Amino acid sequence: MSRTAADDLVDALVAVGVQRIYGLVGDSLNALTEALRRRGGADRGGIDWVHVHHEEAAAFAAAAEAQLTGRLAVCAGSCGPGNTHLLQGVLDAQRSGAPVLALASHIASRQIGTGFFQETRPEAVFSTGVGFCETVAHPSQTVRLTRLAVQHAIGRRGAAVLVLPGDVLTEAGTGEPVGATITAPPAVAPDPASLTELAARIADAREVAVFAGIGAAGARAEVLALAERLQAPVGHTLRGKESLQYDNPYDVGMTGLLGYGACYRALHRADLVLLLGTDFPYDDFLPTANVVQVDVAPERLGRRVPLAQGVVADVGAALRGLLPLLPARTDRRFLDDMLAATAHHVETAVEAYTSLRHQHVPIHPEYLASLVDAHAADDAVFTVDTGMCCTWAARYLTPNGRRRILGSFVHGSMADALPLAIGAQVSHPDRQVVALCGDGGLAMLLGELLTVKTHRLPLKVVVFDNSSLGMVRLEMLVAGDPPFETDHDAVDYAAVAAALGFHARRVTEPGELEPAVTEFLAHDGPALLDVVTTPDALEVPTHLTATEARGFALALGRTVLEGGVGRVVELARQNLRNTPH
Repeated sequence: MSRTAADDLVDALVAVGVQRIYGLVGDSLNALTEALRRRGGADRGGIDWVHVHHEEAAAFAAAAEAQLTGRLAVCAGSCGPGNTHLLQGVLDAQRSGAPVLALASHIASRQIGTGFFQETRPEAVFSTGVGFCETVAHPSQTVRLTRLAVQHAIGRRGAAVLVLPGDVLTEAGTGEPVGATITAPPAVAPDPASLTELAARIADAREVAVFAGIGAAGARAEVLALAERLQAPVGHTLRGKESLQYDNPYDVGMTGLLGYGACYRALHRADLVLLLGTDFPYDDFLPTANVVQVDVAPERLGRRVPLAQGVVADVGAALRGLLPLLPARTDRRFLDDMLAATAHHVETAVEAYTSLRHQHVPIHPEYLASLVDAHAADDAVFTVDTGMCCTWAARYLTPNGRRRILGSFVHGSMADALPLAIGAQVSHPDRQVVALCGDGGLAMLLGELLTVKTHRLPLKVVVFDNSSLGMVRLEMLVAGDPPFETDHDAVDYAAVAAALGFHARRVTEPGELEPAVTEFLAHDGPALLDVVTTPDALEVPTHLTATEARGFALALGRTVLEGGVGRVVELARQNLRNTPH
């Protein structure tokens, strides 16, 4: 068979190191999948096709691979609904800074604009959320546009989309080599004058606090050196947790709705706050005066709170230039106060549900999370559903420099944990991968359990099974409304998984939980642990606004007036120990 543009595309992807494409086959993708078949899989120098059951899962899986490896990952969807299904995961990759290339096939080029079967406008759909979305209108463009898409995804830390009309891929290819492409994003060096200005601001401040995010992941040593030099407490975002919390003598936890420790208090007491590599969106929890932000992306500076100074630079490079300008401080009073407050909060609130653990019925999700954390591998990859699972991950998973924690922490999509886990396990077959799934999230992409079984992935699925959309429930309470339509039918997910060939177990009694967790994690193959947990375990942040407190009280009052006082009593019992003191 003569060479096609699809062969050019495959060769271009092989040349930049792509080993697999996550996707679901379809007629407009036939030329591509045929080129992949003829070329052979990764073991023959080609590319593997990883069959999933929903294109959204393909994009999430690619995002997980990209975040774990730092290299380009690829997903694909057929025309119309096939590529619009990709959208959720592609937007998540973009907002997570994951270098992902989405191959969105299109109807035959001669039919575009006629309202043809399955016709959409992919450029319009994807361009709202990604920085690069171009159509290969002629086969001679295939290699060049692929190279540009790859460089955009890697260089801009995000998603790129190639729109591929099915008939264009069948036309004659050129055999053009892809040429040199970048393999890493560019480093952004700080302006020396900005570091001099920042050093002067620090010298004028009596108490300095640091709040760091994923943008500081490669600068752990520099952040800790800065904290030591300034005797400064260090708070972190959820995405910054895995790299900044462990073995950190300056750690004061997190702020925000998921928060714990004294991070909120430290940020609001300090004379100067340094935001390092974070675009933390919840500005209600951030100080509004004397804030300096360091980030590689200038568009992020000051979009959350007003800044005293913004520094465009890689966090590591900025701190390496700044540290020689800072004299060492010896006054630890501010730091020690914040460390003591953090210890108190962890002991009285965060650990509240993991003490007297065998007496808590229904099972508390905090206890489940703590057991998974205790028994999981030292280099485990955890993927986390959006919602209450984020709270349990934030408060109970213990990073150590080898573990990874992935989730839809910026885009906030439900159902992300299982497909992220698929990408993590496919790309890292020798690591333990644990998906922390809410029952609502798992139900949304339940078919991906078939993907796990199809590929015989040994990943572990934990189901926090409370028959409720817990985070939405909490949001209604905070808004002053009794929960409405947040609860759903109880489902035996273990029975579903067992029917699909998983090792599966359902647990309702706390005394049975620890042996069930250890057995589940030790199983050699796909496994699902369905744990029935209370829907009344609510996250209580370290700081409640007056509006939030009033809303919560109003919702409880309405529940009483509607005859639900028993529910209020149960809620109070479950959460009394978790109220900040």
